[in-house]
Amino acid sequence: MAAAAAATDTSKPYIPLNSGAGDGWSKEDEATATCFCGTVQLAFPTQGPGLISSFVCNCTDCRKITASMFASNFIVDSKYLTHVRGRDNLTSYSQSHTIASGNTMTNHFCSTCGTLLYRVSSRSPGQSVLRIGTVDDFNLHETKLRPQVELFVKDRVSWFTGVEGAKQVEDGAWGDFH
Repeated sequence: MAAAAAATDTSKPYIPLNSGAGDGWSKEDEATATCFCGTVQLAFPTQGPGLISSFVCNCTDCRKITASMFASNFIVDSKYLTHVRGRDNLTSYSQSHTIASGNTMTNHFCSTCGTLLYRVSSRSPGQSVLRIGTVDDFNLHETKLRPQVELFVKDRVSWFTGVEGAKQVEDGAWGDFH
């Protein structure tokens, strides 16, 4: 019952056991994101200027790469992104064939468990697109990282009604990430 109570108080970190690491942390202006096995951990800013934006993407590329119907993402200025551990365990895969803009998207995965930690577009090489689901503090999912925009609404599955209160964009024209 204590875990459920902690989850409702979003003013404090809520870091449930959700990976092989168990050492994620969250401060007022910085937090961690960890892969499923715990080998790779990143530290990222939770406010500007390092935290740029957050969004949900319904594009077909995000569907396939997440094995889900959409991806929940946030963008950070890469100079504020720190590889706490496991950088040498990341593997990458780049392609442009399915990217709507034709840009090359490089995906950085944990080579042990396969978790996608972040993506970098050739159009915006100084920005990293991280997955909200990798963030250790679940309260940040509800607060500072709550998606403000929803992209590729035209490709959204009918049973998902979208992100309440988020700006709705039919395609990916809102940003430079696709």
